[in-house]
Amino acid sequence: MAMNMILLLLSLLTVSAVSADEDAFIGVNIGTDLSDMPSPTQVVALLKAQNIRHVRLYDADRAMLLALANTGIQVTVSIPNEQLLGIGQSNATAANWVARNVISHVPATNITAISVGSEVLTVLPNAGPVLVSALKFIHSALVAANLDGQVKVSTPHSSSIILDSFPPSQAFFNRSWDPVMVPLLKFLRSTGSYLMLNVYPYYDYMQSNGVIPLDYALFRPLPPNKEAVDANTLLHYTNVFDAVVDAAYFSMSYLNFTNIPIVVLESGWPSKGESSEPDATVDNANTYNSNLIRHVLNNTGTPKHPGIAVSTYLYELYNEDLRPGSVSEKNWGLFDANGIPVYILHLIGAGTVLANDTTNQTFCVAKEGSDKKMLQAALDWACGPGKVDCSPLLQGQPCYEPDNVIAHSTFAFNSYFQHMGKSPGTCDFKGVATITTTDPSHGSCIFPGSVGRNGTITNGTSLAPSSNSTSSGCPSQYVYLGDFLRSSVIIGVAFLSVIFL
Repeated sequence: MAMNMILLLLSLLTVSAVSADEDAFIGVNIGTDLSDMPSPTQVVALLKAQNIRHVRLYDADRAMLLALANTGIQVTVSIPNEQLLGIGQSNATAANWVARNVISHVPATNITAISVGSEVLTVLPNAGPVLVSALKFIHSALVAANLDGQVKVSTPHSSSIILDSFPPSQAFFNRSWDPVMVPLLKFLRSTGSYLMLNVYPYYDYMQSNGVIPLDYALFRPLPPNKEAVDANTLLHYTNVFDAVVDAAYFSMSYLNFTNIPIVVLESGWPSKGESSEPDATVDNANTYNSNLIRHVLNNTGTPKHPGIAVSTYLYELYNEDLRPGSVSEKNWGLFDANGIPVYILHLIGAGTVLANDTTNQTFCVAKEGSDKKMLQAALDWACGPGKVDCSPLLQGQPCYEPDNVIAHSTFAFNSYFQHMGKSPGTCDFKGVATITTTDPSHGSCIFPGSVGRNGTITNGTSLAPSSNSTSSGCPSQYVYLGDFLRSSVIIGVAFLSVIFL
């Protein structure tokens, strides 16, 4: 009991050791394979539209860095693992890398950090002995260029280097890596940098064999009797993310480092997986990322360090269809390779990042290649029981041309989608509809949700006239042929779309 009280007092005493000067931010990771995502200029347009002010690149791609110039977006560039040995063994090689990938781009491009390698101790352990040398060589090059105050240097670790991670107060880094971790932490402290950590509650949940509840991994509310309690500190943990971050704080404390902040460089949840990964779903990915964003931006902190920023980069901005490996490895993105949202984030109360009012620029359209009978049936439903005002589709009206089921379905689908507040499931129609960011308006046919010629937004609240109206409200051939809307569960919050411009 006395030992528990001592540990609790030590924990409370170290709460103020990490600075609370800055608010937490949400950033995004952007993959390395440019052939698997939109062009750099399109990527940057998306970042600006969504007020994303922090990005992490997995390399230092010149085209991407040029596209990011003069945007003010804070950029973390990365040294790939395959370059680590060369840089860690040669000061000149490190200096050349900094000259080519940092000095040549600043100040136009706001590079604020360099990530040296990725999960080196677990992925490339033979490079472990030169890891700290690589960080020091890179930092020396920044000092020579008078950029060390602007650009921090660190290296991201897998959370698997933390052993005995629960309760967090008993956690410690794998002792076999002490010869690396101790000088690394000294370097981070002396340069005012931070520990980069990759936190994936999805994998913790999958590997727990049922011990970790899904709700605990997804930040879902838990009754008090279901919260995890650290018996040594009496701190209550309501989610895996906080427990892992605090385990890292305690692991550093174990090595006598108590004033080094943590930035989570990767965290996310896959939206699709193999049959062996039943919880890699769109709903779970949406729930995790939405709750994570809210948790971070509210400056909640962790039980050990409440109110202390734990800035986090979402993994990742785009799905990687060409990536080798399992289905889940390809499906961590907020967007598909065409820049279309994979899901609509639940972001009320999350500030402006990824939740700015750009939903007026998302539309629901008929999916290319859809069966025309299915389209007609869905169109009939929308203009009937769906209560869409389809009168603009009547002959002589602005949206009559082109007179085909694809064009008419697109108008009806979008009208319903806009009226329903773009809630999940309202742009599906048995799989014949899809969300797009391309305005389908044409000529004098202005679609609901479109920014018209006068700059005003056409709302989507118009419903078909009632059955006792003197106007039919929709073409006579549109009849109800079944329920063509996928059901969806709306979780008591507004839904805001992440869109691509």
